[in-house]
Amino acid sequence: MSEAKNQASSELADSGRTDPLVQLSLQQLRQRTSMKWRAHPADVLPLWVAEMDVPLALAIADTLHRAVNLGDTGYPFGTAYAESLAAFAAKRWQWDGLRVENTAIVPDVMMGIVEIIRLITNPGDAVVVCSPVYPPFYAFVSHDGRDVIEAGLGPDLRVDLGALEDAFVRARRHGRRAAFLMSNPHNPTGVVHTRAELEAIAALARSHGVRVVSDEIHAPLVLPGAHFTPFLSVPGSENGFALTSASKAWNLAGLKAAMAIAGTDAANDLRRMPEEVSHGPSHLGILAHTAAFRDAIDWLDELLLGLHANRSLLGQLIEEHLPGVGYIPPQGTYLAWLDCTRLRLHDGSPSDSPGIVSDLAGPAQMFLDQARVALSSGHVFGTGGAGCVRLNFATSPAILRQAVARMGRALAEFRQVPRP
Repeated sequence: MSEAKNQASSELADSGRTDPLVQLSLQQLRQRTSMKWRAHPADVLPLWVAEMDVPLALAIADTLHRAVNLGDTGYPFGTAYAESLAAFAAKRWQWDGLRVENTAIVPDVMMGIVEIIRLITNPGDAVVVCSPVYPPFYAFVSHDGRDVIEAGLGPDLRVDLGALEDAFVRARRHGRRAAFLMSNPHNPTGVVHTRAELEAIAALARSHGVRVVSDEIHAPLVLPGAHFTPFLSVPGSENGFALTSASKAWNLAGLKAAMAIAGTDAANDLRRMPEEVSHGPSHLGILAHTAAFRDAIDWLDELLLGLHANRSLLGQLIEEHLPGVGYIPPQGTYLAWLDCTRLRLHDGSPSDSPGIVSDLAGPAQMFLDQARVALSSGHVFGTGGAGCVRLNFATSPAILRQAVARMGRALAEFRQVPRP
């Protein structure tokens, strides 16, 4: 067991806390009916879609039980969600600039992104993304008639400012309006952008007339060793937007509600959002997300210690079972980006249709077929993703050990089979 994993486990024990990741058995998890546990046959260990193998935080469960017991299942009302998020941001990230009047509730982060892109660009305009990146960035944007322009990440998986500026220049050609859709922290690499990086991005976007839309859904999931900086807290971000929710950090994807936040110079744009958008979030979803940011902070802290331990354990398991796989431990999220290109399990050609989540290829296909472990296929994350996989380590250490051991055995057997 590594020093980091020992430290995280010791912190949990010393605090009297219980890691949410070890509270449910595989048998209990297989009773779930959500996508993670039903999309594949029962012999598959699912480490793909962004759902966590945790029980619901007690504070959130109590809130939902109370609402159901009261029959409180009507239309949402009030600003409690925005107020709880503002208080969380002030305490957690030392950001007191979140103004309730500059927010809007949207059904989920991606739908909110689409609506904001519609406010600040027209069909045929361009949206820049840093690839490899979350596949819906491609699908949702292109389905809405915008052109996606890629700015590849650097070899260290961080934003390459030179590539980003080149993409901004291409996006603005012929007088087009343009937006930069940023993942902060970055999905799938787990990189947490520094304040200096965000300041440079804001300055670059301003100089080229590009509006920034920051997806900050993983913001509460920054692990020890890094610190999250809200994009709207840096100078030059005033005409930008951010979107977030409690869905990833508290496992609430099925309870729809997210928050769109406008910078001070973008507030009037946000007020133009069509009224029907606010009809998408559910009352129970808003109650759950409000309770998460307001009342379930201790649960989050326990989770982060468990993820910290699993992050270290995963590195140990990869070294033991998957030699040749590249792994840079993520600074945030519960997603690990594994570079399998040295294993020669892919043909080297990127997908013609990035953003199609159901596609499998290369190592992800092999690990599903031969190891019965479901991972997200790297090629759907755009240029730079072919030959890679994304692994969700928000599960119990026992399941994580079993899954990586299966992958190691499958890889060893695969290498022994003669190839034509």
